[in-house]
Amino acid sequence: MRIQRHKMGVDDFELLTIIGRGAFGEVRLCREKTTGHVYAMKKLKKSEMLRRGQVEHVKAERNLLAEVDSACIVKLYCSFQDQEFLYLIMEYLPGGDMMTLLMRKDTLTEDEARFYVGQTVLAIESIHKHNYIHRDIKPDNLLLDRYGHMKLSDFGLCKPLDCSSFPNLSENDYGVGKDIKPTLDSDKHSNMPSAPRRTQQEQLLHWQKNRRMLAYSTVGTPDYIAPEVLLKKGYGMECDWLVNLTLLDAFNLVIILNLQLDIAYRWSLGAIMYEMLVGYPPFYSEEPMSTCRKIVNWRTHLKFPEEAKLSAEAKDLISRLLCNVAHRLGTKGAHEIKVSILQLSQVSIDPLYW
Repeated sequence: MRIQRHKMGVDDFELLTIIGRGAFGEVRLCREKTTGHVYAMKKLKKSEMLRRGQVEHVKAERNLLAEVDSACIVKLYCSFQDQEFLYLIMEYLPGGDMMTLLMRKDTLTEDEARFYVGQTVLAIESIHKHNYIHRDIKPDNLLLDRYGHMKLSDFGLCKPLDCSSFPNLSENDYGVGKDIKPTLDSDKHSNMPSAPRRTQQEQLLHWQKNRRMLAYSTVGTPDYIAPEVLLKKGYGMECDWLVNLTLLDAFNLVIILNLQLDIAYRWSLGAIMYEMLVGYPPFYSEEPMSTCRKIVNWRTHLKFPEEAKLSAEAKDLISRLLCNVAHRLGTKGAHEIKVSILQLSQVSIDPLYW
């Protein structure tokens, strides 16, 4: 079904239960009538894509998924449209997403975290080879197949964080660039109002209570966004993985923005790994603006709870991802991150996926 020889339409599928909702529509389980094969049907409202200016991103995702054949990328089998909707017939992954797994298990072991972060790196590396950049790396977009292997989804269709309601963040306001070392009582260095400190378990319970609501809110969650993105800073392309720069001729500002977000994805990896091992993101607060302030002032707020009992290697890897752009792990390519992930465990990585 990868290449269709006849025009497909929604009538060729039996529509089953809804398994997800997004910014532009819904994802529904479906069964092809002629073969009985089960797929995930992504149904996207055209008028909403036009209103949000996302048509080109949707086309780019469709083209990428049709072109890329990777064990770490969700497969697209076909696409079609009618007057109102665009339909993408995708691979169905019954394992759900990483967000749901973390809500169910609270935390992962370091071996499990190494495995899933490693597969995320492989997925990102795969799309880089096709000159494409994922703009929203977060647990919601990491899907699991029936064997527990991770696959990356939502290329360009994911809902970006709406920062329009946030005041402009400033390095001067929040101490970015200053030599501030984290301390156990580091809140006194912050411009934020002090709040009662929660234990790891209290913070975990609070995060889980609000997690699903945040995922589907109109604003979204900033927990995985890098400080340079919140500050809207520019970057040099020497810090990125290999990207075909001739794309700038065609896309100009769009690609420049994507390059900035691509550098920032390594920060997202660090935030996700922290959540896997601790149970909640490193800068989580009840209010999104408070989270943004903590991210921008990460030197003060990045802490590892003693109760989490993280190894020195895990703390080191996370700290080398949650840091300044110039020093962030992966500047020299994916190999840097792969080597660091291997140091977390003596368990050999499945050669099929590495």
